[in-house]
Amino acid sequence: MPRYLVERDFGHITEDEFDEAAARYDMVGAQHFPDIVWQGTQVCSGADGSTKAYCTYEAPSSERLQEHTDQAGRGEITRILEVVGSLSPEGATV
Repeated sequence: MPRYLVERDFGHITEDEFDEAAARYDMVGAQHFPDIVWQGTQVCSGADGSTKAYCTYEAPSSERLQEHTDQAGRGEITRILEVVGSLSPEGATV
């Protein structure tokens, strides 16, 4: 199954609001998107205090990931990239 990196912009959001959004993503995913497998997320803060999340998923398509975000209702997707390889201290995979 293809892997994707999804960049989401949450704007100016509190930690509690972000935690609520993350819980909603989990719930929506479990109930309506069993074909999407969440692999992990890096949360970053911009210089202006805005929050972005970089999430990796296995999913059948980028469109399916957009549907998941639309139903979860928070965090606008700004970019979806297909992952074609990985690097780690253990080595590279393609």
